Amino acid sequence: MVRQFIAAAVLAALPVGSSAIAQEASAPERLALEGVAAIVNDRPISYSDVRQRARLLLLSLGGQQPTQEQIQQITGQALEQLIDEQLQLEKAAEFELEIAPEEVNAAVDDMARQSGASGDQLKQQLLAAGVNPTSLEEQMRAEIAWNRVMSGLYGSRIRISDNQVDEQLSRVRNSLQQTQYRISEIFLYAPDPETQSQAMQAANSIIEQLKQGADFRIAAQRISSAPTSATGGDMGWITTGDLDPVLAEAVEASVGPGLLGPIATENGIYILNVANKREPAKLTTKVDLMRLQVTDGSEADLKGALAQIETCDDVQSVSNSKSNLRHADLDDIDVEELGSEGKALVLATEVGQPTEIFAAGGGLAVMYVCRREDGAEALPSRDDLKGRLKDQELNMISERELRDLRREATIIYR
Repeated sequence: MVRQFIAAAVLAALPVGSSAIAQEASAPERLALEGVAAIVNDRPISYSDVRQRARLLLLSLGGQQPTQEQIQQITGQALEQLIDEQLQLEKAAEFELEIAPEEVNAAVDDMARQSGASGDQLKQQLLAAGVNPTSLEEQMRAEIAWNRVMSGLYGSRIRISDNQVDEQLSRVRNSLQQTQYRISEIFLYAPDPETQSQAMQAANSIIEQLKQGADFRIAAQRISSAPTSATGGDMGWITTGDLDPVLAEAVEASVGPGLLGPIATENGIYILNVANKREPAKLTTKVDLMRLQVTDGSEADLKGALAQIETCDDVQSVSNSKSNLRHADLDDIDVEELGSEGKALVLATEVGQPTEIFAAGGGLAVMYVCRREDGAEALPSRDDLKGRLKDQELNMISERELRDLRREATIIYR
């Protein structure tokens, strides 16, 4: 997904009339002198490319104008991002997939439009800050190509079963009974000591920018390697049980909303933003009921009617067959409204079955439990959950595919 929210931050961070007018972009002989930062499957990435991307990343966060020290701190992360993009474009080339310049330009225009500017104005502002717009264009090209390849290969294959939705609903329902935190994340993938050191430097630089006013959401969209980058790092309301133990410990030890990190884990470095905390919710149980009553107190007639009813759909027709039978629909009822005895009867009954017979208004009655949902008012819809699960699975496949490409590639750091 091309990240759509950086234009305003870029334009806000860029100086007008800077003296750094694309010196690196206009001096190819300088690139040759400075050399190559890495070679990826025989294709070079220059030091100039890395510096351009590092500056672009920091500018796009929307904080203050980055210093040379901050740019240096994030060069390792910029290089890893360029390596990933080169591998993504190579994969797209295997399928003869090419992203037309018009598509990239349209994406730039869309981004610029978010801040009321044109694509050309955005490019001019980048040039004025010493950033070649090609760096942004190539990032977009890789993102468009990679998402198109992943969607084409796997999008139609992903099937989310009803059991998966049920399990997720159960997890959400259980989480509502625990302390929850609203957390956003930035994850810098770093699986070995060398890249961990580089990622730690980058994380410190990012935190400096965030403390100076950079937008966490934009930073996550631009830099994070986590699947949540598409939503600005937002993990939603979660419990500490949903987190890596190292992250959970940091969250539980936090004294209030704010930034946490950098936090080193086995696979990389995290920056967390804890926005809020809420204690366990008081869950309500909602039910749909159909009450069947015999008005003259004839238990034999009521039991005879019960013998004819197989599902809730049969209650009305059986009720209409005898003059002493009445039925009533009671939809979306909070069980607390039923009183202690009614609540106990309903909760002791399986969905689709009648309660025990009880006295009601001079007669006898039962209640069929046609639907029951615990904590229903706080739960997402099944369709929403199915969509989220599909997106999560596609994101995980995409991340795995990229990691496999890196393992299989010949990457030489210079």
